Amino acid sequence: MTTAKQKFSVAGEKMEGIDFIRLAKPMGGLSLLLVVISLALILTKGFNYGIDFTGGTEMQVKFGSAVSVEQVRAVLTEVGAGSASVQTFGEANEFLIRIGTPELADANAQNRELNALLEKVKTGLSSKLGMKAEELLRVDTVGPQVGSELKKNGLLAAFYSLLVLLIYISVRFDYAYAPGAIICLVHDSLITLGVFAIMGREVNVQIIASILTLIGYSLNDTIVTFDRIREMAPLNRDKSLAFILNKGINETLGRTILTAVSTLFACLGLYFLSGGVIAEIAFTLIIGIVVGAYSTIYVAAPMIMLMDKLTPGSTAAIPHATSAVKPA
Repeated sequence: MTTAKQKFSVAGEKMEGIDFIRLAKPMGGLSLLLVVISLALILTKGFNYGIDFTGGTEMQVKFGSAVSVEQVRAVLTEVGAGSASVQTFGEANEFLIRIGTPELADANAQNRELNALLEKVKTGLSSKLGMKAEELLRVDTVGPQVGSELKKNGLLAAFYSLLVLLIYISVRFDYAYAPGAIICLVHDSLITLGVFAIMGREVNVQIIASILTLIGYSLNDTIVTFDRIREMAPLNRDKSLAFILNKGINETLGRTILTAVSTLFACLGLYFLSGGVIAEIAFTLIIGIVVGAYSTIYVAAPMIMLMDKLTPGSTAAIPHATSAVKPA
């Protein structure tokens, strides 16, 4: 795939392609703003945690006839489960019912109370709304202690992944590259989670797994761009760092677009044609693919220039003459 060729000047040096580095500062400001907004949403609004993390029971029901949310809630209130949440899910007349675990000191009594309540809910839905046995698609139950442990392990998995990747990139390239790659991954993850927070979409174990998948996908795109920058550097020893970064990004732009678009089409198909957990994972990846393609260009690569300014000599592994702007 070829990109639109236009001539422009980088630090007084002529080249063809798209001048990405020229917009590095305003786009970097936009990225910072989005990350701050995402963090504010996560800290103030929080997440809509699934039963994987909070504990309780989740029932997925698909009625054969027309049923409204109000009718389902009325039945739950009648059988003593008025605190349960009900939301539409998937196709028409399909609902997700979440019932919290009863707050009892004794674990056995807690389980008995929950099982008795579930039987009342099933009986109520069958007698009042005509639910058939095959229309109860799934019932998942997780204890509160297990949910807390899963939440902690999910956060630790994300942290250790970033730590190992930081070490890997530092060894693979040098420490001038590593901060940009890790900040790029944190940027992608936070913005994706910010979308979940503002939309109130459920965050569960599967979503954490898709976030980790997104980290791997985004890193792969970043590594390809970094490899190209490193390959271009010896061929442009007399050029500025800005020129080398711009040329490296332009050389991999076609690959970035093709990979992102093809993966995006696959995820869109899964999102619109599947349902349940698969659709939620696909939604996470759709957000991540779009944000990841952007961050590879406007977060990861420009961070190399920032490292060069903050710690002179940190980009010594990139054999360029100077990163200073040359007179036109």
